Amino acid sequence: MAVPTITSLSKLAPFHQPTRTQFSSQTAASKFLLSAKQRSLFPAPTNSISSQNLKNAATILGVTGVTLATLMVGPDTASASEIAAIAGSSFQFNEPTNALSLPTWAIHVSSVVEWVTAMALVWQYGEKSGNASWKGLSWGMVPLLGGAFCACTWHFFYNSESLEVLVALQAALTVLGNATMCVAAFRIYRSQEQSKES
Repeated sequence: MAVPTITSLSKLAPFHQPTRTQFSSQTAASKFLLSAKQRSLFPAPTNSISSQNLKNAATILGVTGVTLATLMVGPDTASASEIAAIAGSSFQFNEPTNALSLPTWAIHVSSVVEWVTAMALVWQYGEKSGNASWKGLSWGMVPLLGGAFCACTWHFFYNSESLEVLVALQAALTVLGNATMCVAAFRIYRSQEQSKES
């Protein structure tokens, strides 16, 4: 059993640190011996009894937990196949046959995110270059973004017949978006030509 001892700081050996010039003049062996001496002034406490007690407590706690779990489950519980059937039926979600798969949804959502990112980058390019016609291209991309939202909304509601107006709206926004991007691209071309002439 470890017996704690109380020692005042005044009774400890003085901790001597050599100056930079003294330390550099010492040999490697004396540097090693000095560092070993400094480490031995304040040895790390070792308490093997308390670490053994922690290991024993962890073992007892683990065995107790397993025992309680076994007693609570008992012999009358459902088998693993019955648990899987219950869990499968309660978590199963029946989607219609025209539902989009997870990878298809990932493509739809990432396409919308990419389009919004492209709009923001085009806008920033217009600000940095000082050419406002690039900002017009960003505005020209907005109807196509609206068409993408129509498509995602329609798919979200499993292509419901009551929302087929979204299909027509998407088609109209696509035509409008293609036209506005064509006009915006022509404005960029014209502004580049004007800047070359001047």
